[in-house]
Amino acid sequence: MGGLLFTLDPMIFTKEVEARVISAIRGAERATSGEIRLYVEEFCLRDSPVERAAELFQLFGMFNTKERNAVLIYLAEKSHHFAIWGDAGIHERVGHQFWEAEKKLLHEHFMRDEAAEGICKAIHLIGQRLSEHFPADENNNDNELPDEIIYG
Repeated sequence: MGGLLFTLDPMIFTKEVEARVISAIRGAERATSGEIRLYVEEFCLRDSPVERAAELFQLFGMFNTKERNAVLIYLAEKSHHFAIWGDAGIHERVGHQFWEAEKKLLHEHFMRDEAAEGICKAIHLIGQRLSEHFPADENNNDNELPDEIIYG
C-alpha cells in the first residue's frame, strides 16, 4: 500500500483501454474469490493518496467481501498520484513487500507513459496472488463488487 508520483498517458481513458482494464479485472477475478477495483479521479482530495484510497475503500464498502480480500487501485490523474489499498484478508497474507513491488511496477510503467499496460499487469499480478490465497470456488464464485472503473 502506498503512493508515488507519476505521469499518466492522456489516452488511458479511451473506450478501448477501459475495455482492456475491465477485461483484466474480470480475468484476474475468475481464479479467485477476491475482488479488484480501479478508481480514477483528476485530483487527489487528501494530503496522501494512501489516505484517499483508504477513504474510497470504505466509501464503496469494499471491506464487506466475505473473506476481506478486495483490492483498490487508486489513480489521481492530474495530481500525479496513485495508491494500492488491500483489505485485511489479503494484506495479512502477502505483506508489505508485495504492495511495494506492485507500487514499483506501476511507477515504472507510468514513468514510461505505459499507464494502461502497468495497470493491467498490476491487476494480473494482484489476481495471481489473490488466487493463491483465495482460490475461486468452482461452484460459487460470486462477483461481490462491480468490475467497472469508478470515475470520481
